Amino acid sequence: MSAQCEVTGKRAAKAPLSFFERYLTAWVALCIVAGILLGQGLPDIFKAVGAMEIAKVNIPVGLLIWVMIIPMLLKIDFGALNQVRAHVKGIGVTLFVNWLVKPFSMALLGWLFIRVLFAPLLPAAQIDSYIAGLILLAAAPCTAMVFVWSRLTDGDPYFTLSQVAVNDLIMVFAFAPVVGLLLGVSSITVPWDTLITSVILYIVIPVLIAQALRRILLARGQAVFDAAMGKIQPWSIGALLLTLVLLFAFQGDAIIKQPLVIALLAVPILIQVFFNSALAYWLNRKLGEKHSVACPSALIGASNFFELAVAAAISLFGFESGAALATVVGVLIEVPVMLLVVKVVNGSKTWYEAGAHSAPRG
Repeated sequence: MSAQCEVTGKRAAKAPLSFFERYLTAWVALCIVAGILLGQGLPDIFKAVGAMEIAKVNIPVGLLIWVMIIPMLLKIDFGALNQVRAHVKGIGVTLFVNWLVKPFSMALLGWLFIRVLFAPLLPAAQIDSYIAGLILLAAAPCTAMVFVWSRLTDGDPYFTLSQVAVNDLIMVFAFAPVVGLLLGVSSITVPWDTLITSVILYIVIPVLIAQALRRILLARGQAVFDAAMGKIQPWSIGALLLTLVLLFAFQGDAIIKQPLVIALLAVPILIQVFFNSALAYWLNRKLGEKHSVACPSALIGASNFFELAVAAAISLFGFESGAALATVVGVLIEVPVMLLVVKVVNGSKTWYEAGAHSAPRG
């Protein structure tokens, strides 16, 4: 790894939990209230915003989503891909959980809870849409917040950086096929043209822009890059919160009529988080990986790139869809649940290392 990549890797992985990130759940809760109140009080304004579309893409939301995603992607150094060989087992566990377990387990949980167990308590017309939102959430592995969670567990910065780089590269090519497959299996009509457009708009183009900006900033020195990141990072959270206000302005009627929906949607998300993080943590232990590798591996398996999931849900199904609401529930519970997972892996370090030391190392 180059010296510049090494410095960037360490700083990214050691980034502190910002004020907005620390209280993200509180901000999301405030956005729910603000969005519902504004939507009920100023319906004509929000209808006008919803009508600002070109080729089914809402222009205000599209711009907000770019502001959300690009600062996150600026942290990714694809130069870290040359470190994959040093962490083959940990990377293997991460990819197995993220791409072969997580989306499919969520599809199963969505079917079990939303279509079967909770169906009598949910609006029948939105059942498919809720499941679609859960699938979108699970098919988008976490990108930027993993650096924060890794730092809180003393995770290996090089492993964290390399696993995020690998996941992002795979996501460019695999997100649309995985989502399309699982929506089809769930008997949900797949709007392939819109799905491909979403991948190009919210993955490919932002990745290209972010990597170009990253190269330009780093060419001017690490200090310039760090200063720029410090300035634009709040933009990402601010854009997310504004997007949520718009979403809840459109979702207000549904939430007022059935406030239980949010709690019901949270159930499969919570089960999936705990199942996938535990699976990744256990697999790394069985393979004899270091605790500093197992932690970020488990955490990326548990968290989601919710900015992308929200964007794709809006593009595919619209502001007022159950899919958009389901992805927002993921945002609502992200921070407190991930902090709980962090506490568990930190508290179980002695147990982990006792098993990992006795495991075969190949």
